[in-house]
Formats: sequence, C-alpha cells, structure tokens
Amino acid sequence: MSRYLPHTEAEIQSMLRAIGLPDMESLFSDIPSHLRLPGELNLPPPLSEPELTLHLEQMARLNTDGARFALFLGAGAYHHYVPAVVQEVIGREEFYTSYTPYQPELSQGTLQAIYEYQTLICQLTGMEVANASLYDGASATAEAALMACRIAQRRKILASSALHPEYLAVLRTYLRHCGIDLDLIPWTPGVGATSLDQAEGLMSQEVAAVILQSPNFFGCLEDPGPYVRLAHEHGGLAIAVVVEPTSLGILKPPGEWDVDIVAGEGQGFGNPLNFGGPYLGIFATKRGFLRQMPGRLVGRTTDARGRPGFVLTLGTREQHIRREKATSNICTNEALCALAAAVHLCLLGPRGLRELSLLNLHKAHYAKQLIASLPGFELPLSAPTYNEFVVRLPLPAQQVRERLLEREIIGGLDLGRFFPQMKDCCLFCVTEMNTRQEIDRLVSCLHDLAPGGK
Repeated sequence: MSRYLPHTEAEIQSMLRAIGLPDMESLFSDIPSHLRLPGELNLPPPLSEPELTLHLEQMARLNTDGARFALFLGAGAYHHYVPAVVQEVIGREEFYTSYTPYQPELSQGTLQAIYEYQTLICQLTGMEVANASLYDGASATAEAALMACRIAQRRKILASSALHPEYLAVLRTYLRHCGIDLDLIPWTPGVGATSLDQAEGLMSQEVAAVILQSPNFFGCLEDPGPYVRLAHEHGGLAIAVVVEPTSLGILKPPGEWDVDIVAGEGQGFGNPLNFGGPYLGIFATKRGFLRQMPGRLVGRTTDARGRPGFVLTLGTREQHIRREKATSNICTNEALCALAAAVHLCLLGPRGLRELSLLNLHKAHYAKQLIASLPGFELPLSAPTYNEFVVRLPLPAQQVRERLLEREIIGGLDLGRFFPQMKDCCLFCVTEMNTRQEIDRLVSCLHDLAPGGK
C-alpha cells in the first residue's frame, strides 16, 4: 500500500471481505439516509504538484502579512524578531517530532528543555516555581483564577476591566461553569489605568483574588503594589497578567511586588505571529502554592547511582490522576513553543532583553509623540505606556485602517470592536521590527487623513 495515496480497488475489496461486507454502501448503512450526501462531492479535477504549489501561492498572496506590510498591530499578539537559531533548534527531529512519553523519564532531552524553560520563566517573573506551560495567555489567566479559588476557598474574582477583552471572555466562560462570580474593576477614563478607589469599594472577604494586567490592554502601565496589598489585607491572592513579556526587560518583575500568581502570554519570545496559534501560556507562582498549580512540572533529581536526571515531579492533570482530584483538565503543555521561548531568552540574556525592551519603548514613544502632534489626533489616556498606546482619530477607526491598508500599512486595532464609546480610537503597537522609515511613513499617511490633509 502506498504511503500517501488512497487505497486501490483491490485493497478495498480485500478489506470488505475481511469484515464480511459486500460493498462500501453497507459500511455506512447505520448512518440515516437524510444525513448522508447523495452522489459524489463536486470537486475540481486533481492537480499535479507544480500546479498545486502555484495554486496555493496564489491563494496565499490574497493575505496581507507583517513581512510585506508595515505592521502596527499588537493587542496580545506581537511582531518581534525571531533569530534563525531558534527555528534551527526547535526543528531538530528529537524536539520537533517527539512527544513526552507516558514513561517520561525516557525522554531526558525533552524534560531538560522544559526544566530550563521553567527556570527562565522564574527568573523573568521573579517567582519561585513555574510550570511546563499552558495553552495560551487567556487559558493561563483562567487557570490562575481557579487556582486562587482553590487556595482561598472562596467563590469570587475581581478583575480589572482593562484586562484584554478576549482574556475576560475566556475567564467568564471558565468561571461561569464553576459557579464562581466575576466582578470587574472599572478603568479610569482619561487615564487608562485601573481605578484603585473602585477596587477598594468592590473588595471584600469573599474575594479569592484580584487580577491586574500590566501593561494593560490599552498599553498603560499599572501600579501593582496597592492592588497586591488590597488583596492580601482581605485574605485574597494577587494575580499579575503579562501579555507582552518583553516589557519585563525593564519593568519590575511581578515577584518583587509580592504577587502570588503570574499568568500570561509567551508568544513574544521565539514564537512568530500566526493566526490561531499555537501560542504559549506562562504560569508561575510561589513555592507554597506548588501543589495547587495546574499543568505539569519538571524537576531535577538524582538516580539510584547518584547521576543527575530530570523527571515529571508533578502532573496533577486529569490525564494522570482522577478527574475530581486534578487541578486542571488541560492535558498538553506547549513544549515546542516553550522550547522556542527558552532558546530566544538564552540568546538574549539579561542585557539583550533589556536592550530589546528599550528599543520597543523608544520606538513606540517616537511614534506616539509624532502622531500626537498631528492636527485632529490626540492621546486620550495619560498613563505611561510601553510599546502600545491609544490614539483618538479625526475619522472613524475602521475608515482610517482601510485607508492605511491601501498604503500597505496594517494600522492599529479598532477599539470600537470592544468599547463602543471608543469607535474613534485605535490601539497602535510599535516594536523593534518597525523601522524609523516605517514609523515616518505611518505618520505621513495619518497626516494626509487629518483635517486639511491631502
């Protein structure tokens, strides 16, 4: 039997005889006729390999991407440079095609790679222990909330309304079906940061945790200290969400704020933009909460002969233990994505990460100042920012995006999509990938859209 071609007629007849059926029709007789497609599928004739390649290339050219267009879009998925050596390492067959076996100690290379990733995440976040990764930032945030409820033995979560709206949607889905209440802390108009006064009014002894994202969805930097103290004073936990991990190259890590759990997205390290994932869920916590942590944890030990080795220290997933005893129903870690992040972080080192963060900061503020100087454009939020910022436009945001696209610029996110009162606002993102020429071209195009422009 050919490896990639369909079965021959002789092979089909042989298989039918083996199961005692006269024909293919009998094989599907248990499916009601009204659910079955009559006749054959209306498919085009087959293509040769060169024809198929050309056809797919023509389809791909219908898409726009950050390689051909200047990209100023972020909001949870960031266009950062991925060094060639990252792909070289993760493309090795012992990593790329392997899966952690059910006797995991057989795969020492994979386990060590995950262990090194966990160590790097602890160093990055300032936390004591990190897991082997989760699906993405949104699921990691939801798992953090469930973990906090288990620890605090409470059924309510307070979350900033400046948390990424799609993270909030995932959080609502998780909590709603677990019987956990979710209250949102409003953000302050004109500032962009979460309102501490509102948080104090909503806080009670029923709250298991306070969730705060920094930089938040608007790109604004939050001050975690007061929220951490507020949570702890009421016997709850503090959860920090980091959606843009490169910011930790210059910002104080969450662990130094005495945060209890850090959740977030690791795509910014070693993982390129793609539509639909896979992405990389970061999860780290304090040592005292280790046994409530979801996912898997790789540890370093010694064998009976005193030789060092790596093992799955904890794996309290429903795949490993009884469902009612499990801390999570997530049954796969994003090992290859985690490896890519680990390789990228090792290449950068502390100094390189700081330089990368400063590049993002300086380029974004260069663009921010130029755009703010244009007639009809303004910065509606006063809080400090990292590499994203909100701009109020003289035209509807969707119209501006369409005009920019005509000039091969992928503009900012239309905030009216999530906040109807901000339909004239865009969230722009500038990373190290945006050249000064691209930024100047963006500003020039926006100038043409301004009152009195071309």
